[in-house]
Amino acid sequence: QVQLVESGGGLVEVGGSLRLSCAASGLTLSSYGMGWFRQAPGKEREFVAAIRWNSHGTYYTDSVKGRFAISRDNAKNTVYLQMNSLKPDDTAVYYCAARPSGSTSSVEYEYDSWGQGTQVAVSS
Repeated sequence: QVQLVESGGGLVEVGGSLRLSCAASGLTLSSYGMGWFRQAPGKEREFVAAIRWNSHGTYYTDSVKGRFAISRDNAKNTVYLQMNSLKPDDTAVYYCAARPSGSTSSVEYEYDSWGQGTQVAVSS
């Protein structure tokens, strides 16, 4: 059974940093493209970042480019999202997702396994 567990969320001030982790079990992480999505209160879930199975390719939504960095450690079955220069608009529940194809994608339905999410709140 595939399980993705996010951690690292919390409350941070504007301009601060957080590092989210996604621990995967029940799958061979190196066979999957991985992504991070987020859902703000009252809004639909949106794509944030994705990484190719071998880390040789990343993809970001425009609003986080230059501030967020996605990475992975297949040996540890873990994916990370380093978030710097946080803004109030980054406040959301952040979800980790796994895509059977090893390439990157921003398309939500192409991901078939999801974590429960971790809350990030940025105070102004």
